[in-house]
Amino acid sequence: MKDFYRRFGVYLGTLAAMFFWGISFVWTKIVFQYYGPFTTLLFRLIISAVFLNLYSRFAGKGEKVARRDWPMFLLLAFLEPFCYFMGESLGLLRVSPTLASIMIGLIPVVSPFFAYMVYREKLSLVNIAGLVFSFFGLAVFTTTGDSKLEASTAGLLFLLFAVVSAVGYSLVVKTMAGRYKPLTIVRIQNTIGGFYFLPLVLGLELKDTLAVDPPTSVVLNLVMLAVFGSSLAFIFITVAIRELGIGRTNIFTNIIPVITAITAYLMLGETFTPRKILGMAIIISGIFLSQLRKRSRAGVIHER
Repeated sequence: MKDFYRRFGVYLGTLAAMFFWGISFVWTKIVFQYYGPFTTLLFRLIISAVFLNLYSRFAGKGEKVARRDWPMFLLLAFLEPFCYFMGESLGLLRVSPTLASIMIGLIPVVSPFFAYMVYREKLSLVNIAGLVFSFFGLAVFTTTGDSKLEASTAGLLFLLFAVVSAVGYSLVVKTMAGRYKPLTIVRIQNTIGGFYFLPLVLGLELKDTLAVDPPTSVVLNLVMLAVFGSSLAFIFITVAIRELGIGRTNIFTNIIPVITAITAYLMLGETFTPRKILGMAIIISGIFLSQLRKRSRAGVIHER
């Protein structure tokens, strides 16, 4: 019975992580009305790093990092949060939250190709069918009836960069998760990530940032992004990968676009056409097909 409750808690935490990442696209869109993308990310990481470091210290959860592992942590933070959030945020400036979440939802579809290159893991016919199906759905979602592209090409390319960064991150974190606690990994990667974004803010957005007088709602959205999207969600998903395995955990990412679509409709008034609903259904179906074959050696963790 104890094992049942433990596994139930892992599943509950995984669902919570997907919810946090799904709604984070909407929170980010709201903050972007006042702050630039680099400032938003810096504030998000600073709040997260302070939160996690204080918790680690007062809860006695500190863990010493071996000197040989610091280069891996530097690479980890460079891939995510730096490269991933750069692609996600710059893409989110140009496309809707729902489309952004669906693009990010393609990560488990793309990851088998990287898994094959790194681990020589072969793709099944079901995986390939899911990949093709998902990209067909994306074409339906992002075009109008006359095949005119409805989404920004630059926005889609930035989001594709985020997808590649997330897959690279997953390949690195797989090794680190066997050496350190989830709290340690997330705490260090977010702390280092803040230093990566600092020069961009100082060089490109400092003047505009200092001129902003944010309302309470924006500050609240920043805090939620930091605590839920950048801290708790990553910890929950790292625990899930350790307990359930990467392949089984990836299946849960299928619900992220649905969560974002619902929250964007409720909070931002985003509308849906029958074509978009059909495209979203095809994409989610394709992602599900791509996850039917259990992968034991490669997979993805992502944020939203």
